[in-house]
Amino acid sequence: MRPLQFALSLLATGLLGPLPTAAQPVPRDKPAIDEKADARDEHDVERRIAEVLTAVVHVKMHALPDARSSGVLGDSREGSGVVIEPGYVLTIGYLVIESDSIEVTSSENKTLPATLAGYDHATGFGLLRVQGDLAVAPIALGNSGALNVREPVIIVPHGGAESASLAYVMSRRQFTGSWEYLLENAIFTAPATLNWAGAALVDRELKLVGVGSLLVRDSEEPGTPVPGNMFVPIDLVKPILAQLKASGRAGGAARPWLGLNTEQVEGRLFVTRVSPDGPADKAGVTEGDIVIGVGDDPVKTHADLYHKVWSLGAAGIEVPLKVLHGADVHDVRVKSIDRTDYFTRKPTY
Repeated sequence: MRPLQFALSLLATGLLGPLPTAAQPVPRDKPAIDEKADARDEHDVERRIAEVLTAVVHVKMHALPDARSSGVLGDSREGSGVVIEPGYVLTIGYLVIESDSIEVTSSENKTLPATLAGYDHATGFGLLRVQGDLAVAPIALGNSGALNVREPVIIVPHGGAESASLAYVMSRRQFTGSWEYLLENAIFTAPATLNWAGAALVDRELKLVGVGSLLVRDSEEPGTPVPGNMFVPIDLVKPILAQLKASGRAGGAARPWLGLNTEQVEGRLFVTRVSPDGPADKAGVTEGDIVIGVGDDPVKTHADLYHKVWSLGAAGIEVPLKVLHGADVHDVRVKSIDRTDYFTRKPTY
């Protein structure tokens, strides 16, 4: 579908406002339909849609030979990224963490190398610095906090109009991941797109309001089987963007990280994976254990666990866990770290 056809389909759904109409009263000395004005409006919509489509690029990454994340995410990863400033592409961090090489390709098939300029585990964003000029206009950042449930949006992965799709905001709620990850106000959309990783979520004003992170089973409410996608709100990157560009990370103290993946089942947190040589592994926590408390405080959900651990202090703090191992309860003290220190870094010479 050409950009014009895609734009007109959006107009037909009311996403960008009503189509021009001759129903409004007009002066007798003017024609009922201003064809030149309509053509200008149509051309402007086509131009704006084309700019959004070209702002989304293809991201391809090859991991370092000893990347710790390769066991879960693979040695080669592909997805999308969004040009938000000249020379900078915003994407989802798991696509590009522990990279040996990264390249981005525009809709005009111009491919340039890129480097990981910044990564933030708390939000999940990765920021790329492109080495060269993609000749792509950046997309404007919108206000993700203003998105309402049932509001129409556009999901734009790389690949142009053929890959873009209309969707609706199904819910705005907390999201917790098994890998010590929590967003207080994630954006859930449906119907689902299968090209979610790093895709742009675009609002009525054709501004960027989110970056694609996951395919989910319950986009509407927890436990309700409505497949969709989870997007990281763009408002989360605004306070840290300058810091990511300047130093590669968000400012302030890093959260303590344990290296635990847990599955929340009927009020219990089962350990499903322990990061090799990570803090929990070194403290003796094993797959199959059940985390039942932080100190004397019981935990039953991911949010319970994360909030209690993070409230203890910054990365480096010793975290007292109560762990059910078999039939015995063990008190385990885990020396936390900054998660970014766990990743393998590309050598510089």
